[in-house]
Amino acid sequence: MRYGIFSDIHSNLEALDAVIQAYQKESIDKYLCIGDVVGYAANPNECVERIKELAEVTVAGNHDWASVGLFSLDFFNPEAAQAILWTEKNISHSASTFLRSLKLLYEEEDFILVHGSLNDPGDFNYMNDEYIAQRTLALMNKEICFVGHTHFPGTFIQEENQNLRYSKESLIGIKRGNKYIINVGSVGQPRDANPTPSYGIFDSEKKTFELKRVPYDSKETRKKIYQEDLPLFFGERLLKGR
Repeated sequence: MRYGIFSDIHSNLEALDAVIQAYQKESIDKYLCIGDVVGYAANPNECVERIKELAEVTVAGNHDWASVGLFSLDFFNPEAAQAILWTEKNISHSASTFLRSLKLLYEEEDFILVHGSLNDPGDFNYMNDEYIAQRTLALMNKEICFVGHTHFPGTFIQEENQNLRYSKESLIGIKRGNKYIINVGSVGQPRDANPTPSYGIFDSEKKTFELKRVPYDSKETRKKIYQEDLPLFFGERLLKGR
């Protein structure tokens, strides 16, 4: 089976549509979203509707839950909190109901989805160092854990001899006996100095994961952010990927 696995759309409709169009060329059997459908940009309702139609499963991100009062704004910087309050004010009843329904974890035979980390998933910890990776690896009963949240694509690999390494390779072969924490990056707000949206394809038969990128009209997204009086920073960073 070929899975389309992606994360962190953040209300960026132009980026999401570009990723969906790219996926349509890839013979995907099942789509999975690792959360943060909303936040930062200006099209939360449209992005929620796209995800409801596309993804068979979506797990909760911190912005998703915060936008419907399920996660405290105390954990966000002032600009992010401002965007969340704007989202809360502007989302439809249908979108709010969807975001409230999202669970923290999803499991299939070979893998787990979680937005941040397996230890205390409702705290939305960032998978950004070996210490956090080791805590999640210790809790994994599957070969692979797919995450998002940091907006940085990359893979922690624990080899059969317990050696832990980090890879930025876009194509990862899944080797029996190893464990993998794969961050699929961000559709709507990349931060790895590459402004193009990232999206992943996991092939459960070939045992491979491939990260891909696709260009989109980031200036249109930035214009909408400006028009809605959201923090200007969120528009500017789209052009830089930082």
